[in-house]
Amino acid sequence: MTLPAETAEIASAVKGFMPGDEGEALYAVATSARPGTWLEIGTYCGKSTVLLAAAAREVGAQVVTVDHHHGSEENQPGWEWHDTSMVDPRTGRLDTLPTFRQTYDDHLADVVTAVVATTAQVASWWQTGVELLFLDGNHTEETAQHDYAAFAPHVVPGGLLLVHDVFPDPADGGQAPWHVVERALTDGFEQVAVTGSLRTLRRPQSWSSSARNERVSRPTGR
Repeated sequence: MTLPAETAEIASAVKGFMPGDEGEALYAVATSARPGTWLEIGTYCGKSTVLLAAAAREVGAQVVTVDHHHGSEENQPGWEWHDTSMVDPRTGRLDTLPTFRQTYDDHLADVVTAVVATTAQVASWWQTGVELLFLDGNHTEETAQHDYAAFAPHVVPGGLLLVHDVFPDPADGGQAPWHVVERALTDGFEQVAVTGSLRTLRRPQSWSSSARNERVSRPTGR
């Protein structure tokens, strides 16, 4: 499905790191997902959340987005993607929550539930089956692997797994999301689409839910 011009305009005005073609692909894939619970890992200021919310309205889904809102490693001082305008002068820490709150109030509140916490915290109580899982959180190897291990088992048979910032060539970017995709393929997910650094995979209908009982480690990252 084509991304509506109004949604594209809203998303383009939100700070974030989703290229236009990948954002269009994210929306199109999401509109093919079934209604139910969709889970986004990594919110930042809500650019991709706007796209998921628009798709969720189309199909009757609800989106849960998880972020501690203090930024990933690459958002910290001294790194390429550090934005000084996102620093809380009171604490001196990066804080994207006030900016995201504006996006939430204006465009998301009807179909999005925002959880402000680390993925380690959320993983300790999350038990809901997921029709669509979008992994775009902290890209360190430890946390990316944790997030996959914690939430991918909840993707229901026929459900979608989307992974952002996937670069098979180390010269193009960090390898952690690519390693997640490799692990997902080994676990039986089937790749169905590639747009830039966005990979879309699907859980086969024959998958057994017993895999949800796997124990996962819980680092202190996103």
